[in-house]
Amino acid sequence: MTDGLRRACAPLEIPVLETARLILRGYRAEDAPAVAALQGDAEVQRHMGGRTDTSLRGAYAKMLNHTALWHFRGFGKWGIEEKASGNLIGRAGFLDYPYEWPGLELGWTLLPAFWGKGYASEAGRAALDWGFETLGADRVLSMIQPANAASINVARKLGMTYWRLWDDEDGPQQLWSLTRDTWAASRP
Repeated sequence: MTDGLRRACAPLEIPVLETARLILRGYRAEDAPAVAALQGDAEVQRHMGGRTDTSLRGAYAKMLNHTALWHFRGFGKWGIEEKASGNLIGRAGFLDYPYEWPGLELGWTLLPAFWGKGYASEAGRAALDWGFETLGADRVLSMIQPANAASINVARKLGMTYWRLWDDEDGPQQLWSLTRDTWAASRP
């Protein structure tokens, strides 16, 4: 280790999920510029509270936040890497805070250059299957702003149905839901 620093604990093992075109993996320090681009894109953030931040410091803090959730809860957000380019193109995975939260939430966010390619559905499907198979979830939710037609379409492709409204700090959100039984019945 540099400067006499040593590791206080073993590194966190975040599972890696692979699809036909994507790798869902833990963040790396070199992902900060792509995360800053994601956090700083006004069109991306329009459906996520509208706050933009293009700083590498903010990107690193976001990556640390998502990684810490893996440590505290055993799940979190993965960085989405496009296999063809090796570039980080977004994130997908789970949130579920132990306070004032409606349940295990699956979310996905992509850089605009990768919209409309089916990547959100592909990453969402991999994460959703992992959530039911590995976490043993009874229900998975997605919290979506009512005007976000693209994410509502992804939720439908994943087999989710509208459940109810949820008042969030960013305003009213739609909760889309998929139960374990419905998920299991749709499996090949």
